[in-house]
Amino acid sequence: MKVLKERSRVYNGKPYYKYKVNIPAEDLEKAGFKEGDELETDVKKGEIVLKKKYD
Repeated sequence: MKVLKERSRVYNGKPYYKYKVNIPAEDLEKAGFKEGDELETDVKKGEIVLKKKYD
């Protein structure tokens, strides 16, 4: 997997970016994630963990 940088918009001449990662469908199924699920992150140095967001 690679981190992808995508320009989302330009405001007052300054570009703003968002970052994306393509996750294989098999990994999403193993984690129990579905399209449209709200996720949250737990960030540590060298690691980003995705978790389902529960209200």
